[in-house]
Amino acid sequence: MRISTKGRYSLEALLYMALLPDGEYCSTRTIAEHTGISDGYLEQLFIPLRKAGIIRGIRGPQGGYLLGKEPDTITVGDILRAVEGPLEPVACVVNSMICPAEAYCISRHTWSELYHEISDCVDSITLTDLVEAYYAMDRLEYAI
Repeated sequence: MRISTKGRYSLEALLYMALLPDGEYCSTRTIAEHTGISDGYLEQLFIPLRKAGIIRGIRGPQGGYLLGKEPDTITVGDILRAVEGPLEPVACVVNSMICPAEAYCISRHTWSELYHEISDCVDSITLTDLVEAYYAMDRLEYAI
């Protein structure tokens, strides 16, 4: 399984937002300046993140984006699923109806175990955990 730039950049942008003071809005331009992710790409990434309720947007000259939930309730899994889609390594893990060999497939158990391990891992890490890890790095300025 490989996480694309959509997943990696979404996580970076949301970590930047989680590092801001509570309730502070920021523009995609500001996020782009601090993370190196292009403004246009951030706009594309924010569409599924808004639909998932992970972020909120306010229009207008003083508008911008902020987290749609508390950072301790947003998991890495939530973010990845919003922008990457399902995380199963093979399609039959979640929907066995699409596999004609389900009754005698010798590898399905392995894929299922892998899927559950991946899910458990990414669902156990919150944005708050990432913020704490960031501060533990003792960095003075945020950068990728």
